[in-house]
Amino acid sequence: MLSILIPTYNYDVEALVTELHAQSTACGVDFEILCYDDGSTNLELIAKNSSINLLKHATYKALDSNIGRSAIRNLLAKDTNYDLLLFLDADVIPVKNDFISKYITAFTPSTQLIFGGVNYQDKKPNKEQMLRWAFGRKREVVPLNKREKSVYLSFLSCNFLIKKEIFNSVNFNEEISLDAHEDLLFSFNLKENDISISHINNPIYHLGLESSEIYLKKSLRGVKASLSLAKNNLIHIEYTRIIRTFHNCKKIGINYLLALLFPVFRNLFETNLLSKKPSLFIFDLYKLSYLCYISKNE
Repeated sequence: MLSILIPTYNYDVEALVTELHAQSTACGVDFEILCYDDGSTNLELIAKNSSINLLKHATYKALDSNIGRSAIRNLLAKDTNYDLLLFLDADVIPVKNDFISKYITAFTPSTQLIFGGVNYQDKKPNKEQMLRWAFGRKREVVPLNKREKSVYLSFLSCNFLIKKEIFNSVNFNEEISLDAHEDLLFSFNLKENDISISHINNPIYHLGLESSEIYLKKSLRGVKASLSLAKNNLIHIEYTRIIRTFHNCKKIGINYLLALLFPVFRNLFETNLLSKKPSLFIFDLYKLSYLCYISKNE
């Protein structure tokens, strides 16, 4: 019936697995929970997470080395015993206690993939995590009616249920050089292969908020990754807003002006983005100007 798959890295997944185990048991269905640790360096967390193996139908396995976010998901899927695969990130928790049953009920014989959505807790985090929280609340928390109008770009890999045979036909691309935006490429491949995504209200809370400083660095890597995907024809230039906007800027010749903005205003941008009231407009301009800057000689 159901294989619940959780890749993790230096994160305590015991509470998540315990909750999922209780919900799955209450549903009375055949299930398994596979949690694979992608080369964590925190030995205390590895020891704590190992208690998952005491739960019936649950397995925690620590890999000797880090193989990457795409490869770990593909490995999890390969090792499953059931036909429905529920992928969850490690740093999440179901919003409601009918999370598993709602997915099982929603999945019909004609369903290929379901995305349940993501949410963020109302309580503001500390200043050091404000950017990730603000971005998540404004850009990732999308009402169902809006998700249904943009089914592929509204998809995130942190919370989805998919048929095993469908996943095996697309899976995650392990050949991309940058370990970022693998979910973007995955959703594009779903679209290209005419695999339908159903959207329902069955969200998880995203709990693992990076510091704003780390998130800024990851965002710039993500910009590079998007450009690399487009350059290598792995996604269309029209598929993501930032690449589409970048090419529109090139058409009208303002990309060079934006390229100048990044080194001149970078410190001012980052002062705002690291503050307790980060502006998402500045965040967009920060990433776009960086993209123009790294592409100015092309």
